[in-house]
Parts: sequence; structure tokens; C-alpha cells
Amino acid sequence: MSTPHRSSTAGTRTSDASATTADLVRQVVVLVGAALAVVGAFIGSGAAGGPSQPEVGDGALAADATPVAPGSPAFSIWSVIYTGLVAYAIWQALPARRADPRQRSIGWWVLASMVLNAAWIGVVQADLLPLSVAVIVALVAVLSLVLVRLLAHPPRGRVEAVVVDGTLGLYLGWVCVATVANVAAVLAAAGVTDLGLGPDAWSVVALALAAVVGVALAVYSGGRLAIGAAIVWGLTWVAVARTTGDLLSTPAAVAAGVGAAVVAVVTVTVRLRGSSSGRTRRAR
Repeated sequence: MSTPHRSSTAGTRTSDASATTADLVRQVVVLVGAALAVVGAFIGSGAAGGPSQPEVGDGALAADATPVAPGSPAFSIWSVIYTGLVAYAIWQALPARRADPRQRSIGWWVLASMVLNAAWIGVVQADLLPLSVAVIVALVAVLSLVLVRLLAHPPRGRVEAVVVDGTLGLYLGWVCVATVANVAAVLAAAGVTDLGLGPDAWSVVALALAAVVGVALAVYSGGRLAIGAAIVWGLTWVAVARTTGDLLSTPAAVAAGVGAAVVAVVTVTVRLRGSSSGRTRRAR
């Protein structure tokens, strides 16, 4: 959903006159990139014989490694994201999408996000945890740019909204939560466990930061539900893990739960207000 300062509308967006060879190359490479992303996920799961993500770095990325780590079931969201990325790759490869200005705007950047995601898996598999922070921060930056470009060219129809905006929104929202957990894991592995604040206070600050990012994205994006849903999902599983797992922390659980609630309320409120404003403008 676009916000008032974005003038483009789905009804006025038009494709360029003709497709080019570069457009075809983009479609093919993005399709191949999605396939490689799935292969990377398979390797990262440990199914190919290597260590799984919770096992690398002596368990630095496990669900009980730090108070801000989401519970293991939270990572099932990757199945939805990868399925969406494959669907997106197939959808954007259709001839009708070849000269689509929106796909021209985001295609290469979505590919870059896939490459960075695969690079992150490779880095943690190689036990280079400090480097994983740089990779995941770059991934957040790329997905944020994708969001900016998506908002500049609203989707045409529900299929595009779900396959493109929904998938990439989940991707961005989840990676924002994962970045907080990743940084905390690297700090803990380096022996920096509370930054001088104490473990509970440090956890509350980190989770509050994740919630602030969620609120900012909700306001900026006009209440994109997929982004908010992914952040709420991640924070909720942090709360669950801190009340039922091996690493218990009431302050962290409360902070995560409150953060999830705030992000959910703000996202829905902004969304409803945007919808109401749109209906009012159309009625005039």
C-alpha cells in the first residue's frame, strides 16, 4: 500500500514499449538464483552432511545461545520465504513481465539478496561468524532498497501483491529479527554477553530496537502486513523460547511479547488508516 508521498498508482503504471536482451538475461538469472538459494538452504540445514545452523560455532546460533534468539520453530518461516522466492522467480520470468518497469527496478536487487543469503549460509558453515554480521547487514540494506522500489511502483493485482510484495515483505521482516539475533550471537561467542548492562537489560534493549525497526517499517511502508507479520512472528518466538526453553529470562520474554504486540498494533492501525484515506479520496 502506498503512502501519500508516493504518487505512483497501480492503475497508471505502464510497461516500456519493448523488451530487451538485458530483460531476458535478468529473468533467467533471477530464476537460476532462486534455484541456487534453495540449494543453499538445503546445505545450510545440514541435510548435505555438514553442520546445521544451530550446530555451527559451537552452538552460537542455537535457540538457547542468547536471550534474544528465537525458538527453533521460528525458523520454519524460511520454508514460506523460499517457496515465495521460487514463485516470484517463476512469475517474473513470464514473457508479460519481461519489460515490466517494476521488475526492471527490483529484479537484480532481489537476485543480490539471494546471493547474500547464500553467502551468509556459506560464511556460518565455514565458522566465520564475525563476517556473518557484515553479510546480514548488507542483506537488510538490499531488502530495504527493494522495499523502497516496490513502494514507488505499486502492484497490479492480488497475485503480484502476494507473490512479489508478500514474499519480499516476509523476507525483510524476518531478516530484521535475524540480524538482532545474529549480532547477539557473535557478541556472545566473542565473550561479550551484556555490554556492561547486565544480561536482562541488554536483552530488553536489543528487543526494543527490533520493535522500533518494526514500527518504523510499518509507518514507512503504509502498514505492509507481510513485514509486520514476520517481525511479530520472530519476536513472539523469542518470548516463547525465554519462557519454555533452556535459557529462561522473564525480562526478555516480556520485552519480546510487548514488542510483538506493539508492531502488530501499529502495522494494522497504519494499514487501516491508509485504506480509509484511500476510500475517502475515491469518494470525493
